[in-house]
Amino acid sequence: MKVKMKTNRTMAKRFKLTANGHIKRAKANGSHYNTKKPKDRKRRLRKKTLITNPKVERKLKPLLQNI
Repeated sequence: MKVKMKTNRTMAKRFKLTANGHIKRAKANGSHYNTKKPKDRKRRLRKKTLITNPKVERKLKPLLQNI
């Protein structure tokens, strides 16, 4: 009997898989010290972005296997 690999729960909270199989992540530097940051920068930081580095994506995909 083959054992299924479990999804890493910490990764599941931080990343999401798109329909095409790419990995979506939140941008850094938006959680605190926001009063000194301009409005347009804070707006950009709210949006999600894709992981574009193929090496990083290959390492993360097995951890997000069963999402």
